[in-house]
Amino acid sequence: MGKLRVLILCTGNSCRSQMAEGLINHHLSARWEAYSAGSVPSGRVHPLAIAAMAEIGIDISRHLSESVDVYRNLSPDLVITVCDNAAKACPIWLGEGAKAHIPFVDPAEATGSEDERMAIFRAVRDEIAQTVLPFLEEWQPKALAQVPSPSALRHE
Repeated sequence: MGKLRVLILCTGNSCRSQMAEGLINHHLSARWEAYSAGSVPSGRVHPLAIAAMAEIGIDISRHLSESVDVYRNLSPDLVITVCDNAAKACPIWLGEGAKAHIPFVDPAEATGSEDERMAIFRAVRDEIAQTVLPFLEEWQPKALAQVPSPSALRHE
């Protein structure tokens, strides 16, 4: 079986979904291939998201802020929405794949000095890592989740 595909959806595809894509492809690339998109893409990856990820050795500087329509033919195994607006706007064409909603605050809305805003980006990055990565490590496609484990098939 090939890698599982996960599409991370957000509204602007500039911060949360981009950081999640980077984290998944960096830490879980043996099992997962991550993509990210926005229901209303901003057209850019936020510079502070790029900086927050660079601090932990993950380069998302070449990522693009793309529309979910770009992935119309992807057929992801799982779609994760990371904001309430994207959950409401999740396209019907995404099909039968599983969907999960794991919302995070939008760091792009942070105010204050650059250091204060950067602290919010770091916090969201770390929350994504602590929430989404373990979720994906445990997640099983429906077909696999229904197959009994070998120990359950033994008759003693």
